[in-house]
Amino acid sequence: MFVKSPMRQRLFSAALSGLLLSACIASAEPTVTRIAFGSCANQDKPQPIWEAIRRERPEAFLFLGDNIYADTDDISVMARKYRRLAEQPGFAALRREAKVLATWDDHDYGRDDVGEDYAQKTASRGLLLEFFEEPAESPRWDQPGGIYTAHTFGSPGRRVQVILLDLRWARSRLRHVARELYEKEHAPKKLGPYLPLADSSSRLMSEEQWTWLEARLREPAEVRLIGSSIQCLAEFTGWESWANLPHERARLLSLIASTQANGVILLSGDTHWTELSRVAEGVSYPLWELTSSGLTEVWSAISPNRHRIGPAYAEPNYGLVAIDWDAAEPLLTLASKSAAGAPLIEQKIRLSELRPSP
Repeated sequence: MFVKSPMRQRLFSAALSGLLLSACIASAEPTVTRIAFGSCANQDKPQPIWEAIRRERPEAFLFLGDNIYADTDDISVMARKYRRLAEQPGFAALRREAKVLATWDDHDYGRDDVGEDYAQKTASRGLLLEFFEEPAESPRWDQPGGIYTAHTFGSPGRRVQVILLDLRWARSRLRHVARELYEKEHAPKKLGPYLPLADSSSRLMSEEQWTWLEARLREPAEVRLIGSSIQCLAEFTGWESWANLPHERARLLSLIASTQANGVILLSGDTHWTELSRVAEGVSYPLWELTSSGLTEVWSAISPNRHRIGPAYAEPNYGLVAIDWDAAEPLLTLASKSAAGAPLIEQKIRLSELRPSP
């Protein structure tokens, strides 16, 4: 099991009270204009896609989960798989060129579709944070409810807040569809094996994370990128998504509205295809979600999504958020690109469109 060193323990204890007040928000850094992201990278497969990502010259890269395919209870096996990722030359080069921030999904957390009952989650947390060089004083090492984190780039007028959620640590067991119903109705419609949970006591995030998220959404920022390892706006795919816990999905959308949080863009992974979604009903301004998955993994049976804008693509891909701060009206471009860097999806959004109505 991963154990923090005594020195790290002392550093953490000495800094804890101040860090809880700042809630893991880093001091302002230079303005960013290009943030790349992706998910689902099998460490045992070639990963040429990193070269296309590097050509984008992003200031930051967000890993949204399935950063490795561990699928084990053996922490030594998981550690070896992280080493395989570190040995990928393109990824190693990107780490030297851009700030890399990460959360996890199921395969790097532990096993396929696992949640709160994964026995090795504490050790797994240690491995992920060690691999991504989390500072010794960070609350992520011991905070209740998982590895959620936030980071702010830029100064007032050009601030980009990155929020990475943990949708594994506290997630309740999912509701499986009966095999007969799955074979008769779900599979022909390209739906996954799950059904929505009506039990409002089930959860996707811990109460500690919800409290933390509300505080982050009340902080000032011009753009907020919320990284969700699974899809949020799509309903209903039958695969893992916020739609499996509809009361949690509704809570998130309500929280964005009640905090008057401007500039929200949702980024997600997991699906093994890329698509763009938009929801305009029941929210204070239209919400956009760009799904990018996977860096190596592809699933050709794309599920229906009534909120999808344009086509979906089942091929290796990465996502990119570009911000033109110098335009007469600041402009965001959401893009998904192939392993060679060819455009798949592109959507331009004026920053003024991501504000609650007066």
